[in-house]
Amino acid sequence: MNNMTNKPTGLDFSKASQQQMDEWFETRFSEQMKKYEDSKTPSMSIIATKGTLDWAYPPFILASTAAAMGWEVSIFFTFYGLLLLKKDLDLKISPLGNPAMPMKMPFGSDAMRKVNWPIPNAVSSIVPGFENMATGLMKKTFSDKGVASIEELRDLSQEADVRFIACQMTVDTFGFTKDDFIDGLDYAGAATFLPASQHSDITLFI
Repeated sequence: MNNMTNKPTGLDFSKASQQQMDEWFETRFSEQMKKYEDSKTPSMSIIATKGTLDWAYPPFILASTAAAMGWEVSIFFTFYGLLLLKKDLDLKISPLGNPAMPMKMPFGSDAMRKVNWPIPNAVSSIVPGFENMATGLMKKTFSDKGVASIEELRDLSQEADVRFIACQMTVDTFGFTKDDFIDGLDYAGAATFLPASQHSDITLFI
């Protein structure tokens, strides 16, 4: 009588089996997901939209670094970002509307080099040649600090198999031809880039 009382009913046995199946599935699923994540190559998609000297560095630094780490990387160059793909780069920096930009001198005494020179927009906008001066100072600073040029970073990215995609709409709108740009580019529109970036681990808009 006691044995019959202690024996699990069909309903109890069914619940126990279902719980065991759920636990087994969760364990197997976690194991398989871990294997997938461990074997998966990280990927990153970057949208480059700006064509000034200071904004040219982030996409190429991030892309070349990620590619060196074994990531799959693509950059979609659109609007003014398309200028970063030209054979002959003439990138400038504009202090106008950029109050956070420090103007430290890359020459002179140590004390002079440490001084921030805040330049009011009212001054930088009316002084002839101020943009060229600011560009020269930034290039000098990068050179003194051993920072690679945009051309060098661009070459490193291509050597590391970073995919460069030129926005075909922007090429047509701005009246460019393929002869204006470096070799090794893909020409495509947003409809081509978006499905690829959808599966990227990281997507950046610069």
